[in-house]
Amino acid sequence: MVKIVTDSTCDIPEDLIKKFGITTVPIIIVFGTETYRERIDITPEQFYKRLVESKVHPTTAMQTPAAFAEVFTRLAKETDEILAIIFSSKISATYDSAVQAKAMVGDIAKIEVVDSLQSVGGLGLPVIKAAEMAAGGAKLAELAEATKDWCSRSHTYMVFDTLEYLRKGGRVGVVTPVQRTRSRTQAIDALVNLVKGANKIEALMLEDATTPDELEIVASRCAEIYPREKTYRSTVSPVIGVHVGPHVLCANFIEGK
Repeated sequence: MVKIVTDSTCDIPEDLIKKFGITTVPIIIVFGTETYRERIDITPEQFYKRLVESKVHPTTAMQTPAAFAEVFTRLAKETDEILAIIFSSKISATYDSAVQAKAMVGDIAKIEVVDSLQSVGGLGLPVIKAAEMAAGGAKLAELAEATKDWCSRSHTYMVFDTLEYLRKGGRVGVVTPVQRTRSRTQAIDALVNLVKGANKIEALMLEDATTPDELEIVASRCAEIYPREKTYRSTVSPVIGVHVGPHVLCANFIEGK
């Protein structure tokens, strides 16, 4: 069976990671001189608490090619086909690390590295669909093509209440503003309307960082157009949280053809 590799920004719920045997390579978070592997050395809850309380603004660092090479080498003992679906190369050099790792390990297995051009649930949803397809017996070439298609139809929309964190992290230019609103209520309305405006939804993931009550409002309203029991819920990756802050709400979906 094809083994699926991704990175810790995918925001896939832990039960699904275990169910499908997905390997997630952690991205690095740095507070001053302290370094943490996302979701291993620091949980999202711990991170967001510290983000608010710390006088030191955190930074992030990509994982090394050696870390991906170690994963590929280990998985090659279990399979001869590996699909790595990675954080957008427009935001991070993590994809480059995975490509370098593929060259480092040589022909120990057939390895495909896909640049998702996505993050958070926008990355996680194609990874979940690929894992489901792999569990059904699909081969690597078929999986890679399907994954590229899902990624091309994956959308992520976020609500946050300040640009402060984007400015601190130097990521203002990475975000494309869709709508400016005067209140949090209006922002939530806009987020829900963006989901409802999709042509058709194949998969949906909703996320928050520290505001689960608000996410419940979003989930209830999105249930009008997509089954609540099929909707994934998660916490926004701390690596992304560095740049968007603790009050982010996020809707991710794969739009139908």
